[in-house]
Amino acid sequence: RWLTCKSLPPGALERIADTIADRLRIPWFSGAVKINVSLVPPLVLLPVFLHVASLHFLLGLIILTSLPVVVLWYYYLTHRRKERTLFFLSLGLFSLGYMYYVFLREVVPRGHVEYSQVVALTCGLILMLAALSRAKKDPGYLPIPGGNEKPSHQALPSKSVRGSSSGLHGISGAASSRAVNGEAKGYCRIAEQPEGVKKDWCTKCQLVRPARAGHCRLCGRCVRRLDHHCVWINSCVGEHNHQAFILALSFFMLTSVYGITLTLHTICRGRSPFVALFYCPGAYSDYSSALSFTCVWYCAIVTAGMGYILLIQMLNISYNVTEREARLALRDNTGRRLLGGLVIDTGQYNRGLLCNWGHFLSLGSSPPQRSAEDIV
Repeated sequence: RWLTCKSLPPGALERIADTIADRLRIPWFSGAVKINVSLVPPLVLLPVFLHVASLHFLLGLIILTSLPVVVLWYYYLTHRRKERTLFFLSLGLFSLGYMYYVFLREVVPRGHVEYSQVVALTCGLILMLAALSRAKKDPGYLPIPGGNEKPSHQALPSKSVRGSSSGLHGISGAASSRAVNGEAKGYCRIAEQPEGVKKDWCTKCQLVRPARAGHCRLCGRCVRRLDHHCVWINSCVGEHNHQAFILALSFFMLTSVYGITLTLHTICRGRSPFVALFYCPGAYSDYSSALSFTCVWYCAIVTAGMGYILLIQMLNISYNVTEREARLALRDNTGRRLLGGLVIDTGQYNRGLLCNWGHFLSLGSSPPQRSAEDIV
């Protein structure tokens, strides 16, 4: 019908795409293994695009300019459809592996990189992957009540909860330990549930959410202190994995900048890395140098994007605000734009720079058992 320019029934293309995705399997000993379609494009297209971009300066300019546009378009498409995808995670991991492969194959054999520098770069990559693995774990999902234990909406208190220890589902309040409430070594105190903050009822998960928790539409779960759903790890960033997420970003930035510096010192000797990034006359003298230079620019683009994400995260932590709270504050017009709009200060949990960072570093710590006198 498509070849004869006839109209297709509604949903025909989606059904065809679903059928192809279901049939895309590889043989295995225990049976054919289904392949996620979103994993294929990065594995195939990234090496092809980078090798084509290495053929000429203009090709490199066109491809390296179009790649971020295509990635942003795909992100907008999946975000609008509220779909989970492994495309960004596979793109990030394969990019790391392929850049490391090009570094070992094209840069190290030139003899200008020392063994200790290769070891340092490898250690940074391993530490980043370890932090990423930790960030992929449970972000702090709230347990879904069983069939006989679902709380009723009518049983919720009508008044605001002030963080007392009598909250539903074991939610601790202002009398919790110093680590949970954000007290850092006795110099400040952060009320995790200040006066006037209500606990929410999630109609989808059928449970009462503590303060700062939120429901992720992509994961379909409520998460404690939900910051945002990160497509690069295909998971939420919440109370239990926010520290690992920041650590993975930090290791990535250090490792990427170090690898870019080593590569530019090798193929553009005698110039500083910043100058060599924009002016390296011998970069396209041979294909090996052209490929290395193209990969450097690809790494620089990705590093700039991840650096912006890390900067926003560091500013949000400094003001003790999450991405979700900033978005809601903008929608309700209850926050203040600071630093040129880079951060939205809600003023609800901000207790100063040191206290805010002390609270962040204590996230996920288990509260000690309280005595009956403390509860009273």
